[in-house]
Amino acid sequence: MIEVRSVAKSFAAPAPRGRRWLPARAHDLDAGGHRARSDPDARRVHAVRDVSLVARGGQITGLLGPNGAGKTTTLRMLAALITPDAGTLSVDGIDVATRPREVLARMGVLSDARGLYPRLTARENIVYYGALQGMERDAADARAQDLARMFEMTALLDRRSAGFSQGERMKTALVRALVHDPANIVLDEPTNGLDVLATRALRESLRWLRTPAGGSKCIVFSTHIMQEVERLCDSVVVVAHGRTVASGSVAELLQQTGESDFEEAFVKLAFVDERSGERSLA
Repeated sequence: MIEVRSVAKSFAAPAPRGRRWLPARAHDLDAGGHRARSDPDARRVHAVRDVSLVARGGQITGLLGPNGAGKTTTLRMLAALITPDAGTLSVDGIDVATRPREVLARMGVLSDARGLYPRLTARENIVYYGALQGMERDAADARAQDLARMFEMTALLDRRSAGFSQGERMKTALVRALVHDPANIVLDEPTNGLDVLATRALRESLRWLRTPAGGSKCIVFSTHIMQEVERLCDSVVVVAHGRTVASGSVAELLQQTGESDFEEAFVKLAFVDERSGERSLA
């Protein structure tokens, strides 16, 4: 199980390029002629304001939201890459902030960057990651062989990853994330750049992994594509403007919005005018 409770994260806004210092303008000065203090909060980017989700074993939970909604930042906090400003995250009851190594041992993470070493073969990328997870080389190699057969990529194992297509890179990164047989899998926009056949292969792999034969994995799947959610996900968490705005199954979200088309339901849920608090139907 993966639990995210009311997490928030902001970052310092980057300074304008080529302008490290600006002289005070008249409207920047207070009544005494001194430079007025600016609001420190105005100089920060609030990537995540209040996101919560619960993902259970044997299910695929979709984290659905428009680009810039805070999905990737939330998953990076879950993977202990960045520290939240507020809230808590846990994996199988283990707190991410205080026991990150134990959490990462129970998770397989497929980031949007893939992050393969181009001079290494697919096998070497996978086995090296297994070694980082504490596996013996022979065990990691045997696991790589088994997973390669499962994902129909045996022919790729001893090729350098530098020349891989997007689909080949995705398969290699997915097998690398699964080499230590984690109970929990986190995927950030996994179909970005994939062709139709590679996307179909990924969907079938995820469906199998959530079954008892595949280990009843707990899978969190981040995307902004409604069709993927409809076809794959048992439950959906909708995020917008850095906040969780709805959660439930696809059928429950359709019922909640009174829509028969999931794209229309998503628009009602995600595109909210924050100033008025009313949903935008544009």
